[in-house]
Amino acid sequence: MTFRAFARLFAHIQLLPVVENGEETTLVGGQAVMEGVMMRSPHSYCVAVRKQDGQIVTQESPLPRLSEQYPIFKVPVIRGLGTLGGAMWLGMKALKFSTDCMLQDLSGDEKPAAEKKEVGPMAMVLQICLSLAFMIALYKLLPLLIATQIGHHVQALHGRFAINMVDGVVRIAIFLAFMYGLSRLPDMHKMFQYHGAEHKTVFNFESGKPVSVDNAQGFVTWHPRCGTSFLMVVLIVSMICYAFLPIDNFWYKLAARVALLPLIVGVSYEVIRYAAKKQSSLMALMTKPGLWLQRITTQAPTDSQVEVAIHALNHAMDLERAQGGPLVIA
Repeated sequence: MTFRAFARLFAHIQLLPVVENGEETTLVGGQAVMEGVMMRSPHSYCVAVRKQDGQIVTQESPLPRLSEQYPIFKVPVIRGLGTLGGAMWLGMKALKFSTDCMLQDLSGDEKPAAEKKEVGPMAMVLQICLSLAFMIALYKLLPLLIATQIGHHVQALHGRFAINMVDGVVRIAIFLAFMYGLSRLPDMHKMFQYHGAEHKTVFNFESGKPVSVDNAQGFVTWHPRCGTSFLMVVLIVSMICYAFLPIDNFWYKLAARVALLPLIVGVSYEVIRYAAKKQSSLMALMTKPGLWLQRITTQAPTDSQVEVAIHALNHAMDLERAQGGPLVIA
């Protein structure tokens, strides 16, 4: 695996929570991957990738729901952890397939299958470990360190509550700057285009109109169930929770932030669910920044990219019908 391929996969993993739809109760959802889109129905998924020769290749499989296998993941707050965990697992699987396709393009399709390059298990483990360490350093350690230093030099921001609030503001600023910076890279811009293609295709499907490139292109690229909106809610909920932590020691505060993350994810998921049902509620306002941010994390796709998203959706739905399950929203 080349360094460039490793770096691209690393960058895509950082964006995984941003470009995926983790909602389990909807009929269709999806995620952008390298040169393609993953679409899923209630019990199936399909990854479609456009290769360099223009061919669309797919990986598809049945996908049992975690909440149907383990009823505990129907419990509020816990269901958010299960849904996000399942979405991240599937997202990594889809990213690996798309990365393998890219490596095969680089090595040449004329080679025998046994000689074609792909991402090995150790490389994926290393990617996951590096990504977790990077996220903790970027979104937990760095904001707290900056806020603590500001508190030491600015008397008005020296108190526990003030430092924790500054920490939250810095974390959001880092996240926004990181997303904008990635959007300026050609490879990431293309991924954001596929992200837009996924959203347009989902909107087209949900509208009841025939799913086609022309119809899909008539919809906007920002969608309320996007992972971008979810992450913004997580950042806001984190800011509120951390502000009231009765801890002053730097390392204890850092440990508490990491330890509370599962609870914050679960609560944020419930906020998203409630906001979707109560569009005029105060909680619904917390989802608005995520919609605004999607102006960065989704870009206008080409017709060719929308075609890939539709290809993935059609294959996922065909597999769903083949299993005989009713196509209903749970």
